[in-house]
Amino acid sequence: MGHVVLFHSVYGLRPAVLAAAGHRVHAPDLYGVPAVNSVAEGFAVLERIGQQTVLDRARAALDGLPPDTVLAGFSMGAGVAGALLAERPEAAGLLLLHGTGGSAAAVRPGLRVQLHLADPDAYDPPDEVDAWQREMTAAGADLVAHRYPGVGHLFTDPTVVDHDPVAAALTWDRVTAFLARG
Repeated sequence: MGHVVLFHSVYGLRPAVLAAAGHRVHAPDLYGVPAVNSVAEGFAVLERIGQQTVLDRARAALDGLPPDTVLAGFSMGAGVAGALLAERPEAAGLLLLHGTGGSAAAVRPGLRVQLHLADPDAYDPPDEVDAWQREMTAAGADLVAHRYPGVGHLFTDPTVVDHDPVAAALTWDRVTAFLARG
């Protein structure tokens, strides 16, 4: 059984579906306050709490987890997972849902990275995503990017207007296969 740490979106810690059969999923609360109902409220909470506090809480959530824990995140959480990659060089993988994360400097050759992103995505312009993909691949990442045309940013979240059940089901099938490769 592998471990996966899943960092939440700017909405805060909310119920989420992660098809991770056979894995232990840890979903820490990076805010320490109840989840919010809008992106604007989420950004206000993030501003009040501060990015450094969010990163410190994410680091604390990793304490005691095996070095090969998969780092995963939704949107803002994808950025958090990517930011911690340099500190977790033995991570079994980087799973990015609704946002890019990680820098080429933190990639070890062969690191498995899977990206799931709306196409286009309001927060990740296509040219920036393409540049990120080139950099990660050039650094040696085993990167697979899945883009979902015509869906909204948080298309896997059934509680928001962006939800797309067909794209979400396909995403969870692909996530399950990614984690099974362990």
